[in-house]
Amino acid sequence: MSAEDAELLKSRAEAFLRNASYLINGCEWDLAMSNLEQYCQLMLKYKLLVKRGIYLKTHSLRILIRILGEDSPELLSLVEDNAKLHYVARLEEAYIVSRYLPYRFEEKEVKDIHRFVVEVFKPLVEKL
Repeated sequence: MSAEDAELLKSRAEAFLRNASYLINGCEWDLAMSNLEQYCQLMLKYKLLVKRGIYLKTHSLRILIRILGEDSPELLSLVEDNAKLHYVARLEEAYIVSRYLPYRFEEKEVKDIHRFVVEVFKPLVEKL
């Protein structure tokens, strides 16, 4: 893939994060959660594409984090620290839950996960 393809992934990821904020303001918790997960997934794939020239066709945030962590060990805190892992696991669950299961996310959990993504996940990934 080209640098242009990588930038497209990054641009889409950033759009998902902006859209998540918009959806939170509109009280669309399920869709906001799905957009948060998509932001995380695409940012990780963007970083893999930039660093390695390819990325895996997986939806697992944990797998993507562990692969990137091989070159950037500071990222591994997202899966080695239990508090952070909880958020990553909830985001990963959102990929399936928001599409296929009759489950509703609640305002409090979505806002908390949004805070995690913006304050913890995003700064760690942007440093790579």
